[in-house]
Amino acid sequence: MTTTESAPTGVDHREADDPQGWQFNSSLGLTVLLLLLVVVLQAPIRRLLSAPVMQSWMTVFVAVVVQALPFLVLGVLLSAIIAVFVPPTFFARALPKHPALAVPVAGMAGVVLPGCECASVPVAGALVRRGVTPAAALAFLLSAPAINPIVLTATAVAFPRNPQMVIARFVASLLAACVMGWLWQRLGRTDWLRPPAHPSSDGLSNGAAFWGSVRHDVMHAGGFLVVGAMGAATLKSVVPASWLHAAASNQAVSILALAILAVLLSICSEADAFVVASLSQFSLTARLAFLVVGPMIDLKLFAMQTATFGRGFALRFAPATFVLAILMSVLVGAVLL
Repeated sequence: MTTTESAPTGVDHREADDPQGWQFNSSLGLTVLLLLLVVVLQAPIRRLLSAPVMQSWMTVFVAVVVQALPFLVLGVLLSAIIAVFVPPTFFARALPKHPALAVPVAGMAGVVLPGCECASVPVAGALVRRGVTPAAALAFLLSAPAINPIVLTATAVAFPRNPQMVIARFVASLLAACVMGWLWQRLGRTDWLRPPAHPSSDGLSNGAAFWGSVRHDVMHAGGFLVVGAMGAATLKSVVPASWLHAAASNQAVSILALAILAVLLSICSEADAFVVASLSQFSLTARLAFLVVGPMIDLKLFAMQTATFGRGFALRFAPATFVLAILMSVLVGAVLL
């Protein structure tokens, strides 16, 4: 009798404590509620979407996402391949022993070792953990997301009438990365840089680590791409054109405004050229600042650098990188643009 009564109680207890079942039921309920709201509010939604400003917004948003998404996915795939299948010791063997020479070599490595900024931080952490001088690892961290072939190709596609933007982005980003590496070698202190912890993918098979990296980066970078496209569409369609022209008419204000916008939007480097190309009111130098600053320091990078190297490092490294990236953009823009 006791056994018969306890059996259903055990089943009820498992059902009540099953988190997966609760999450499934909650997700299903939210989906049904959302569909009901769409059905009930379909007339207002239709009127909203038919408004000219909304149609303009959707046009810019879809255009940016469709153009940028293939480059983002390709960059994530190559980044995962390098992070998982290239032996970590390869970097230590390939770099010169002298730190001053290792910095430009590590900076140029971004050309042949493409990866988005989401991957460059953990890769730089792995380099430091395996004995590479921090100055060289930081130069690679800054250069790889900005001067790799995918990003430069995306920039050429986004600026078909201004091919000099590709060269300017390459030169300004590489200079900023190398100068920042040399500054860290000269002024940086070991107690500012916390030794990075082992990545969570340690112990996984290559296949599991690869697909885990791809899933994470696609979802993470894709989300920021959507946010960036929404921001660009809003600036183009909602913000009065007189405001944009007023900001763009002053060169110093326009450069600083787009540099700050790059930090706030936090767009993946494979997609940022398509976003800023749509802001045609601004000068090429101001848009170059957006392209140089974004892959080096933005909100998500600051969080990742804090988690990898410590808050003391990020609070010193991020502001210095921001200022240096703007200076290099202005100098290169004055010569090439």
